[in-house]
Amino acid sequence: MSTSFRRKVAAVTFAVLGLSLAGGGIAIAQPQALAPQETVQPAARSTNAQPPVTAESARTAKAALKANSTLAASTTIVVVNSNGTKARGTGSVIKYGTGQYEVIFGHNVTAGVFVATIGRADACCIPPAGEISVAPRLSTPNAVFVQTRTSAGTPTDLGFHLVVHLA
Repeated sequence: MSTSFRRKVAAVTFAVLGLSLAGGGIAIAQPQALAPQETVQPAARSTNAQPPVTAESARTAKAALKANSTLAASTTIVVVNSNGTKARGTGSVIKYGTGQYEVIFGHNVTAGVFVATIGRADACCIPPAGEISVAPRLSTPNAVFVQTRTSAGTPTDLGFHLVVHLA
């Protein structure tokens, strides 16, 4: 009786294993269903337009250009808190709305390389997860525009570190 039971257990085990492998092969052979466009690019990400330049921003940018001389090659850094205040570095910061910041420097940065990452100003903790994008500020040659979002693409206020390199 025990020999017959062992043979049945072995046969069932091999049958289950064979069906599992065959089923996995069928699932792999099927074409992948395409995700809906909303899943790939949430609607919140479609707002890539910069807000219009304010009179305060234009005035600050012009004053910064007059105050400083032209630099041949330099690297400028600034650390900004989530509320739009500058923690350290050079430049001044204007916060436009949720997750929208303008960083103004004392020199023209249109030919620069901009690198930004989400970060904290203190040495406490790992910053929250999210996304950041950076671009030259429209109509302002000495400013950079920064947007921060959650990982789901919703605009949110996050602190960041910005590096501008001019060659």
